[in-house]
Amino acid sequence: MAEVHLPPTLPQVFADLPRTVDVDAASVGEAIDRLDARWPGLGDRLCEPGPSGRALRSHMAVFVDGERATLDAPLVPGARLDVVAAISGG
Repeated sequence: MAEVHLPPTLPQVFADLPRTVDVDAASVGEAIDRLDARWPGLGDRLCEPGPSGRALRSHMAVFVDGERATLDAPLVPGARLDVVAAISGG
């Protein structure tokens, strides 16, 4: 299982979604799919469809054990997956 850490804005939108949740998944994309199965619509907040398949939204970033990752990045048991929403200012 991977330990997924979510940004504080998501639990405000999805009932009973914790900031940290354990997910049994082999990749970042699969982890998002599993979260979306439990909290429908969560996957749409993190990803958008593209011409060659699904991609992370431009304002989202994911890190596996501290390293920037893509949806295809593998997750090993005990991995930490951080989902970070970009902050911008003007």
